[in-house]
Amino acid sequence: MASKFLKLFKYPVRLTFEVDKPEKKPSFNTKLLWTFVALVLYLIMLKVPVYGYNVGNEPDPFASLRIILASQRGTLAELGIGPIVTSGMILQLLVGSRIISVNFQDSEERALYTGTQKVLAVLMTLFEAVAYISGGAYGDAVIDDPVNKSMIIIQLVIAGLMIMMLDEIVQKGWGLGSGISLFIATAVSFTIFDGAFSLDDAYYGYNPDTGSLFQYKQGAIIFFVQSIGRGKALDNFYAPEFQGNDMFSLLATVLVFAVVIYAESMRIEIPVQHSEHRIPARYPIKFLYVSNIPVILVSALFANIFLISNLMNGKFDGTGGLWEAVAKMLGQWDPNTNQPISGLAYYTTPPRGPSQVSADPFRAFLYFIIMTIASTGFAMVWVETAGMSSRDVAKQLIGADMQIPGFRRHPKIIERYLNNYIPYAAFLGGMFIGVLASGADFLGAVGSGVGILLTTGIIKQYFEILTKERLGDINPALAGILGIV
Repeated sequence: MASKFLKLFKYPVRLTFEVDKPEKKPSFNTKLLWTFVALVLYLIMLKVPVYGYNVGNEPDPFASLRIILASQRGTLAELGIGPIVTSGMILQLLVGSRIISVNFQDSEERALYTGTQKVLAVLMTLFEAVAYISGGAYGDAVIDDPVNKSMIIIQLVIAGLMIMMLDEIVQKGWGLGSGISLFIATAVSFTIFDGAFSLDDAYYGYNPDTGSLFQYKQGAIIFFVQSIGRGKALDNFYAPEFQGNDMFSLLATVLVFAVVIYAESMRIEIPVQHSEHRIPARYPIKFLYVSNIPVILVSALFANIFLISNLMNGKFDGTGGLWEAVAKMLGQWDPNTNQPISGLAYYTTPPRGPSQVSADPFRAFLYFIIMTIASTGFAMVWVETAGMSSRDVAKQLIGADMQIPGFRRHPKIIERYLNNYIPYAAFLGGMFIGVLASGADFLGAVGSGVGILLTTGIIKQYFEILTKERLGDINPALAGILGIV
C-alpha cells in the first residue's frame, strides 16, 4: 500500500495535466520534430520578457545559478527547470531516508508517485515565483505594487506549467530523451560558445601612447587572437582581472570534457548468459553508475538554499530575534553586489577561478567538502530509488532469463554477487563527479563545473539515443533488442 504521504496527493493529482503516451510508437523523424519544437518553444520563453518588469543594470543575485537552471532573468523562463528538479529531489530524499515507502513494482503506486512529484512541482513553481519577487530579485518597486507583483507571479506560474508540459512531451515518448536534459545542455553549450567567441566589448590593458584602454572582446579565442596581435599573448593567457574569458579558462573547459568522456568509458563487465540457450553476454557496470543525476540534485539543493537565504535576508535583516539569526546562518548579503558574503549560501556557491580560490581558500575547501559529500549521498540515494540497486538488477536479470555462470539462479545469490560492484560504483562515481565539478569551478572552466559535467553526459546520452532510434527505425526487428519499443 502507498504511504500516507502519497495518499494526501491522490485527489490533487487528478487536477494536474497529463500528456498521454503515444498509442503507436512515433517514427524517428516525428520524435526529432517534437524534440525540436519543445526546444524552440523553450528558447522563445528564454527571450520573452515578463510583462511588468524591465531588466536594468542592477546585479542579478541568481546569476551563478542561471546556467544550471537553464533560466534567464526577467523572462518567462525566470524559474527555468528549478521547480521540476526540486520536487524530484524532495521525493528522492523522502524515499531514500525511508520516511515514505513506495513499491515501484506496483503500477498504481508508481503512477501515484509520479503524480505526487508533478503536484509538488506545481507548488514549488508557485513558491519560487513568490520567493523571487518577495526576495527583491525584481526590485522594491515591484514588491510595493501588489497588482504588478501578482501579474508577474501569475506569468511565472503559467510559464512554469508550460515548461513542465514541454518536459513531459519529450519524456512520454513523443520526443527524444528528457526535456530537462535538453534544456540544460542547450544553455551550457550556448554559454561555452559565447565564452569562446563573444564579440561583446570588454576593456583591459592601458596604452601609454594614447592614454586609453585597449578594447578587447569577451570571447576567449577572440581575446587571445587580439592579444597575439598586440604582443601580449603570454601576459593575457591567464588574465583573472579581464571582464571576459581567457585561454586558461577555455583550456580548463576542454580538460574537464576530456576527463568526463574518459570516466564515462570506464566500466566493469560482468559475464552473464541465457539460462536455457547458454548464450554468453556481458552486463556493464559503469564507473559513473548514476551518471549526472547527483550533480543535478546537488545543484537544485544549492539553488534553493540560495533562494531561501536571499528571501530571508531581505525580510529579517536587522529585525533581531531568532529569524534574523537563522537568516544570518543561511547567509549575509552585500547590498551593492546582491551576493552572499557569509553563511551557508556563500559556502555553497563555488569560487570561480584560481584568483577567487586563493582569495578565500577556506571557502574553496568547505565548498569542495560539501559538494563531494552531497554528491556522494545523492548517488547512494538515487541507486536505491531509481531501480538501480543490486536487488533491482538481480530481479531484472532473473526476469530476462539470465544468470551468472557458476552461480545458482536465485535473486538473493545474484544480489549478493552484485553487491561487490554496484554500491562501490555508486559511491565512487558520486564522489568523483563531486570532486570533478568542484575542480572545474576552481580552474574557472567556462560554463561551470556542474554545467560541463551535465552537458558531457547529456550529449553522450543523446548520441546513444539517436543511434538506437535510427537503427530501430531502419530495422524494426532491432527495436525490441535495443529496448526502444
